[in-house]
Amino acid sequence: MTTVNIHEAKTHLSRLVDQAASGESFVIAKAGKPMVKVTALDTPATPRRLGFLTGEIDVPKDFNRMGDDVIAALFGHDR
Repeated sequence: MTTVNIHEAKTHLSRLVDQAASGESFVIAKAGKPMVKVTALDTPATPRRLGFLTGEIDVPKDFNRMGDDVIAALFGHDR
């Protein structure tokens, strides 16, 4: 694992972050003393998509009209 000093890390941060994201972790040292380890995050390979609960929940057929009477009454309209 590569160790870089703080000055080098600041100077080459973009390149170092790209390397860490591709799996090459590195350590940032201050005055020769290792301080932090930079490594890639474990993120899901594919993003979650809409519809992931299909078949798991039931949405009422009148979902878009639920509460219409109450809302109309609040604005002074008769339905």
